[in-house]
Amino acid sequence: MKQTIFLYLCSMIERIYILENVDPLTFYGVNNSHLQLVKNLFPKLRIVARGNVMKVIGDEDESENFLRKIREIEKYCESFNSITEDVIIGIVRGEKIEIEKQDNIIIYGMNGKVITARSENQQKLVKSFDDNDLVFVVGPAGSGKTYVAIALAVKALKNKQARRLILSRPAVEAGEKLGFLPGEMKDKLDPYLQPLYDALQEMIPSAKLKEFMENNTIQIAPLAFMRGRTLNDAVVILDEAQNTTTLQIKMFLTRLGVNAKMIVTGDTTQIDLPPTAKSGLVHAMEVLEHVPGIGRIRFEKKDIVRHKLVQRIVEAYEKT
Repeated sequence: MKQTIFLYLCSMIERIYILENVDPLTFYGVNNSHLQLVKNLFPKLRIVARGNVMKVIGDEDESENFLRKIREIEKYCESFNSITEDVIIGIVRGEKIEIEKQDNIIIYGMNGKVITARSENQQKLVKSFDDNDLVFVVGPAGSGKTYVAIALAVKALKNKQARRLILSRPAVEAGEKLGFLPGEMKDKLDPYLQPLYDALQEMIPSAKLKEFMENNTIQIAPLAFMRGRTLNDAVVILDEAQNTTTLQIKMFLTRLGVNAKMIVTGDTTQIDLPPTAKSGLVHAMEVLEHVPGIGRIRFEKKDIVRHKLVQRIVEAYEKT
Protein backbone atom coordinates (compact mmCIF):
# COMPACT_ATOMS: atom_id res chain seq x y z
CA MET A 1 0.00 0.00 0.00
CA LYS A 2 2.78 2.40 0.92
CA GLN A 3 4.63 1.53 -2.29
CA THR A 4 1.50 2.27 -4.36
CA ILE A 5 1.08 5.68 -2.71
CA PHE A 6 4.77 6.45 -3.26
CA LEU A 7 4.56 5.63 -6.96
CA TYR A 8 1.41 7.70 -7.34
CA LEU A 9 3.04 10.71 -5.70
CA CYS A 10 6.12 10.33 -7.89
CA SER A 11 3.94 10.54 -11.02
CA MET A 12 2.64 13.94 -9.96
CA ILE A 13 4.15 17.05 -11.50
CA GLU A 14 3.72 20.73 -10.78
CA ARG A 15 3.22 23.16 -13.65
CA ILE A 16 2.95 26.96 -13.62
CA TYR A 17 0.81 28.98 -16.02
CA ILE A 18 0.94 32.78 -16.17
CA LEU A 19 -1.98 34.80 -17.51
CA GLU A 20 -0.32 37.46 -19.64
CA ASN A 21 -2.99 39.03 -21.81
CA VAL A 22 -6.17 39.14 -19.72
CA ASP A 23 -7.47 40.71 -16.55
CA PRO A 24 -7.41 38.01 -13.83
CA LEU A 25 -10.66 39.37 -12.38
CA THR A 26 -12.42 38.83 -15.70
CA PHE A 27 -10.76 35.46 -16.24
CA TYR A 28 -11.53 34.04 -12.79
CA GLY A 29 -15.06 35.47 -12.71
CA VAL A 30 -17.09 37.08 -9.95
CA ASN A 31 -16.21 35.45 -6.63
CA ASN A 32 -13.85 33.13 -8.60
CA SER A 33 -16.86 31.41 -10.21
CA HIS A 34 -14.99 30.69 -13.46
CA LEU A 35 -11.99 29.35 -11.56
CA GLN A 36 -14.22 27.05 -9.50
CA LEU A 37 -15.83 25.78 -12.70
CA VAL A 38 -12.41 24.97 -14.17
CA LYS A 39 -11.52 23.09 -10.98
CA ASN A 40 -14.74 21.09 -11.28
CA LEU A 41 -13.98 20.28 -14.93
CA PHE A 42 -10.53 18.95 -13.95
CA PRO A 43 -11.28 17.04 -10.71
CA LYS A 44 -8.07 14.99 -10.87
CA LEU A 45 -5.89 18.09 -10.66
CA ARG A 46 -5.08 20.39 -7.81
CA ILE A 47 -5.37 23.95 -9.14
CA VAL A 48 -4.27 27.02 -7.17
CA ALA A 49 -4.45 30.58 -8.50
CA ARG A 50 -3.04 33.81 -7.11
CA GLY A 51 -3.00 36.98 -9.16
CA ASN A 52 -2.06 36.09 -12.73
CA VAL A 53 -0.24 32.88 -11.71
CA MET A 54 -1.95 29.48 -11.86
CA LYS A 55 -0.31 26.40 -10.35
CA VAL A 56 -1.53 22.92 -11.31
CA ILE A 57 -0.43 19.68 -9.68
CA GLY A 58 -1.33 16.26 -11.07
CA ASP A 59 -0.74 13.61 -13.70
CA GLU A 60 1.46 14.81 -16.59
CA ASP A 61 -1.01 14.03 -19.39
CA GLU A 62 -3.91 15.56 -17.47
CA SER A 63 -1.83 18.64 -16.67
CA GLU A 64 -0.84 19.07 -20.32
CA ASN A 65 -4.47 18.87 -21.38
CA PHE A 66 -5.37 21.44 -18.72
CA LEU A 67 -2.70 23.86 -19.97
CA ARG A 68 -3.89 23.52 -23.58
CA LYS A 69 -7.45 24.31 -22.60
CA ILE A 70 -6.42 27.23 -20.39
CA ARG A 71 -4.50 28.74 -23.31
CA GLU A 72 -7.63 28.49 -25.47
CA ILE A 73 -9.77 30.05 -22.74
CA GLU A 74 -7.26 32.87 -22.26
CA LYS A 75 -7.12 33.52 -26.02
CA TYR A 76 -10.91 33.77 -26.16
CA CYS A 77 -10.97 36.06 -23.13
CA GLU A 78 -8.26 38.25 -24.67
CA SER A 79 -10.16 38.58 -27.94
CA PHE A 80 -13.54 39.41 -26.43
CA ASN A 81 -12.57 40.91 -23.05
CA SER A 82 -15.10 38.58 -21.43
CA ILE A 83 -15.77 34.90 -20.85
CA THR A 84 -18.86 32.92 -19.86
CA GLU A 85 -19.31 29.58 -18.14
CA ASP A 86 -20.86 28.10 -21.31
CA VAL A 87 -17.78 29.09 -23.32
CA ILE A 88 -15.43 27.59 -20.71
CA ILE A 89 -17.37 24.31 -20.72
CA GLY A 90 -17.45 24.27 -24.52
CA ILE A 91 -13.69 24.81 -24.84
CA VAL A 92 -12.86 22.14 -22.27
CA ARG A 93 -15.16 19.67 -24.01
CA GLY A 94 -13.63 20.49 -27.39
CA GLU A 95 -16.82 21.94 -28.83
CA LYS A 96 -16.77 24.53 -31.62
CA ILE A 97 -17.59 27.94 -30.18
CA GLU A 98 -20.01 29.82 -32.41
CA ILE A 99 -19.39 33.59 -32.51
CA GLU A 100 -22.28 35.83 -33.46
CA LYS A 101 -21.06 38.02 -36.30
CA GLN A 102 -21.69 41.76 -36.21
CA ASP A 103 -20.91 44.36 -38.81
CA ASN A 104 -18.20 47.01 -38.48
CA ILE A 105 -16.65 45.63 -35.27
CA ILE A 106 -13.37 47.33 -34.33
CA ILE A 107 -12.62 45.62 -31.00
CA TYR A 108 -14.35 44.19 -27.94
CA GLY A 109 -14.12 46.50 -24.95
CA MET A 110 -14.50 45.79 -21.26
CA ASN A 111 -17.04 43.12 -20.30
CA GLY A 112 -17.36 42.17 -23.95
CA LYS A 113 -18.73 45.55 -25.03
CA VAL A 114 -18.77 45.63 -28.83
CA ILE A 115 -17.04 48.75 -30.15
CA THR A 116 -18.09 49.37 -33.74
CA ALA A 117 -17.92 52.05 -36.40
CA ARG A 118 -21.44 53.34 -35.86
CA SER A 119 -21.79 55.86 -38.66
CA GLU A 120 -20.78 56.01 -42.32
CA ASN A 121 -17.97 58.48 -41.58
CA GLN A 122 -16.69 56.35 -38.70
CA GLN A 123 -16.50 53.45 -41.17
CA LYS A 124 -14.59 55.72 -43.56
CA LEU A 125 -12.14 56.49 -40.74
CA VAL A 126 -11.53 52.76 -40.19
CA LYS A 127 -10.79 52.27 -43.90
CA SER A 128 -8.67 55.42 -44.14
CA PHE A 129 -6.57 54.25 -41.19
CA ASP A 130 -5.90 50.96 -43.00
CA ASP A 131 -4.98 52.76 -46.22
CA ASN A 132 -2.90 55.71 -44.93
CA ASP A 133 -0.15 56.42 -42.41
CA LEU A 134 -1.59 59.85 -41.53
CA VAL A 135 -5.28 60.66 -41.15
CA PHE A 136 -6.89 63.99 -40.30
CA VAL A 137 -10.33 63.68 -38.66
CA VAL A 138 -12.36 66.84 -38.20
CA GLY A 139 -15.88 67.10 -36.83
CA PRO A 140 -18.21 68.28 -34.06
CA ALA A 141 -18.18 67.24 -30.41
CA GLY A 142 -19.69 63.83 -29.75
CA SER A 143 -19.12 62.39 -33.22
CA GLY A 144 -16.73 59.71 -31.92
CA LYS A 145 -13.51 61.02 -33.49
CA THR A 146 -11.25 60.35 -30.53
CA TYR A 147 -13.04 57.20 -29.37
CA VAL A 148 -12.81 55.45 -32.74
CA ALA A 149 -9.21 56.61 -33.18
CA ILE A 150 -8.22 55.10 -29.83
CA ALA A 151 -10.13 51.89 -30.61
CA LEU A 152 -8.16 51.55 -33.86
CA ALA A 153 -4.91 52.14 -31.96
CA VAL A 154 -5.78 49.52 -29.32
CA LYS A 155 -6.69 47.06 -32.07
CA ALA A 156 -3.30 47.63 -33.72
CA LEU A 157 -1.58 47.00 -30.39
CA LYS A 158 -3.54 43.81 -29.72
CA ASN A 159 -2.83 42.52 -33.24
CA LYS A 160 0.88 43.33 -32.78
CA GLN A 161 0.79 45.76 -35.70
CA ALA A 162 2.30 48.36 -33.36
CA ARG A 163 4.51 48.13 -30.28
CA ARG A 164 3.36 51.38 -28.69
CA LEU A 165 0.42 53.73 -28.43
CA ILE A 166 1.22 57.39 -27.97
CA LEU A 167 -1.67 59.72 -27.18
CA SER A 168 -1.26 63.46 -26.92
CA ARG A 169 -3.21 66.67 -26.46
CA PRO A 170 -2.20 70.33 -26.34
CA ALA A 171 -2.51 71.68 -22.79
CA VAL A 172 -4.40 74.83 -23.76
CA GLU A 173 -6.07 76.71 -20.92
CA ALA A 174 -9.78 77.26 -21.37
CA GLY A 175 -10.57 79.27 -18.26
CA GLU A 176 -8.20 78.44 -15.40
CA LYS A 177 -4.47 78.94 -15.85
CA LEU A 178 -2.21 75.93 -15.37
CA GLY A 179 -0.23 77.74 -12.71
CA PHE A 180 -3.30 78.26 -10.56
CA LEU A 181 -4.33 74.60 -10.57
CA PRO A 182 -3.27 72.62 -7.46
CA GLY A 183 -0.54 69.99 -7.36
CA GLU A 184 2.64 69.24 -9.27
CA MET A 185 2.98 69.34 -13.07
CA LYS A 186 1.45 65.87 -13.57
CA ASP A 187 -1.54 66.87 -11.45
CA LYS A 188 -1.95 70.04 -13.50
CA LEU A 189 -1.79 68.21 -16.82
CA ASP A 190 -3.89 65.12 -16.05
CA PRO A 191 -7.25 66.94 -16.39
CA TYR A 192 -6.36 67.78 -20.00
CA LEU A 193 -5.54 64.14 -20.72
CA GLN A 194 -8.43 62.55 -18.80
CA PRO A 195 -10.64 61.94 -21.87
CA LEU A 196 -7.87 59.74 -23.27
CA TYR A 197 -7.67 57.75 -20.02
CA ASP A 198 -11.46 57.37 -20.02
CA ALA A 199 -11.51 55.83 -23.50
CA LEU A 200 -8.65 53.43 -22.72
CA GLN A 201 -10.37 52.26 -19.53
CA GLU A 202 -13.36 51.16 -21.61
CA MET A 203 -11.17 49.05 -23.88
CA ILE A 204 -8.34 47.55 -21.82
CA PRO A 205 -8.58 45.67 -18.48
CA SER A 206 -7.39 47.86 -15.62
CA ALA A 207 -4.50 45.60 -14.59
CA LYS A 208 -3.25 45.36 -18.18
CA LEU A 209 -3.67 49.10 -18.73
CA LYS A 210 -1.63 49.81 -15.60
CA GLU A 211 1.10 47.48 -16.86
CA PHE A 212 1.09 49.14 -20.28
CA MET A 213 1.38 52.58 -18.69
CA GLU A 214 4.22 51.52 -16.40
CA ASN A 215 6.32 49.93 -19.17
CA ASN A 216 5.54 52.76 -21.64
CA THR A 217 3.70 50.55 -24.09
CA ILE A 218 1.00 53.21 -23.78
CA GLN A 219 2.15 56.78 -23.29
CA ILE A 220 -0.15 59.74 -22.66
CA ALA A 221 1.58 63.09 -22.69
CA PRO A 222 1.03 66.75 -23.51
CA LEU A 223 2.04 67.90 -26.96
CA ALA A 224 5.07 69.81 -25.64
CA PHE A 225 6.62 66.48 -24.56
CA MET A 226 6.76 65.29 -28.20
CA ARG A 227 9.56 67.65 -29.26
CA GLY A 228 12.78 65.92 -30.30
CA ARG A 229 11.29 62.42 -30.47
CA THR A 230 11.10 60.01 -33.40
CA LEU A 231 8.08 57.79 -33.04
CA ASN A 232 8.73 54.37 -34.61
CA ASP A 233 6.54 51.23 -34.52
CA ALA A 234 3.68 53.15 -32.96
CA VAL A 235 0.17 54.44 -33.44
CA VAL A 236 0.23 58.12 -32.50
CA ILE A 237 -2.92 60.15 -31.83
CA LEU A 238 -3.09 63.91 -31.46
CA ASP A 239 -6.44 64.92 -29.99
CA GLU A 240 -7.93 68.45 -29.86
CA ALA A 241 -5.51 69.46 -32.61
CA GLN A 242 -7.51 72.62 -33.34
CA ASN A 243 -5.76 74.08 -30.27
CA THR A 244 -2.26 73.65 -31.68
CA THR A 245 -0.30 76.49 -33.26
CA THR A 246 1.10 76.12 -36.77
CA LEU A 247 4.58 75.46 -35.37
CA GLN A 248 3.33 72.91 -32.83
CA ILE A 249 1.46 70.76 -35.36
CA LYS A 250 4.39 70.89 -37.79
CA MET A 251 6.64 69.68 -34.96
CA PHE A 252 4.19 66.88 -34.17
CA LEU A 253 3.66 65.68 -37.74
CA THR A 254 7.40 65.47 -38.35
CA ARG A 255 7.76 63.02 -35.42
CA LEU A 256 6.30 60.25 -37.63
CA GLY A 257 8.78 57.37 -37.74
CA VAL A 258 9.24 54.01 -39.42
CA ASN A 259 6.28 51.61 -39.27
CA ALA A 260 4.14 54.24 -37.54
CA LYS A 261 0.69 55.69 -38.10
CA MET A 262 -0.83 58.99 -36.96
CA ILE A 263 -4.40 60.13 -36.40
CA VAL A 264 -4.99 63.84 -35.85
CA THR A 265 -8.44 64.79 -34.54
CA GLY A 266 -10.07 68.13 -33.86
CA ASP A 267 -13.15 70.34 -33.94
CA THR A 268 -12.53 73.59 -35.76
CA THR A 269 -15.62 75.16 -34.16
CA GLN A 270 -14.05 74.92 -30.67
CA ILE A 271 -10.72 76.71 -30.94
CA ASP A 272 -9.39 78.00 -27.60
CA LEU A 273 -6.36 79.81 -29.02
CA PRO A 274 -6.06 83.62 -28.80
CA PRO A 275 -8.07 85.35 -31.56
CA THR A 276 -4.88 86.42 -33.33
CA ALA A 277 -3.48 82.88 -33.56
CA LYS A 278 -4.35 80.57 -36.46
CA SER A 279 -5.23 76.99 -35.63
CA GLY A 280 -2.45 74.59 -36.55
CA LEU A 281 -5.02 71.99 -37.59
CA VAL A 282 -6.69 74.35 -40.06
CA HIS A 283 -3.32 75.44 -41.43
CA ALA A 284 -1.97 71.87 -41.75
CA MET A 285 -5.01 70.66 -43.67
CA GLU A 286 -4.63 73.59 -46.08
CA VAL A 287 -0.88 73.07 -46.59
CA LEU A 288 -1.15 69.28 -46.96
CA GLU A 289 -4.35 69.26 -49.01
CA HIS A 290 -2.76 67.77 -52.13
CA VAL A 291 -0.12 65.59 -50.45
CA PRO A 292 -0.72 61.90 -51.31
CA GLY A 293 -0.84 59.26 -48.62
CA ILE A 294 -2.87 61.38 -46.18
CA GLY A 295 -6.47 60.54 -45.28
CA ARG A 296 -9.02 63.27 -44.58
CA ILE A 297 -12.35 62.53 -42.90
CA ARG A 298 -14.93 65.21 -42.09
CA PHE A 299 -17.54 64.21 -39.54
CA GLU A 300 -20.89 66.01 -39.54
CA LYS A 301 -23.75 66.63 -37.12
CA LYS A 302 -25.39 63.38 -38.26
CA ASP A 303 -22.37 61.48 -36.90
CA ILE A 304 -22.93 62.64 -33.32
CA VAL A 305 -23.38 59.53 -31.15
CA ARG A 306 -23.62 61.07 -27.68
CA HIS A 307 -26.90 62.07 -26.05
CA LYS A 308 -29.44 63.22 -28.65
CA LEU A 309 -29.37 66.68 -27.09
CA VAL A 310 -25.74 67.15 -28.17
CA GLN A 311 -26.73 67.31 -31.83
CA ARG A 312 -29.44 69.86 -31.04
CA ILE A 313 -26.97 71.95 -29.03
CA VAL A 314 -24.47 71.94 -31.91
CA GLU A 315 -27.21 72.96 -34.35
CA ALA A 316 -28.41 75.76 -32.05
CA TYR A 317 -24.93 77.24 -31.73
CA GLU A 318 -24.42 77.11 -35.49
CA LYS A 319 -27.44 79.39 -35.89
CA THR A 320 -26.04 82.11 -33.59
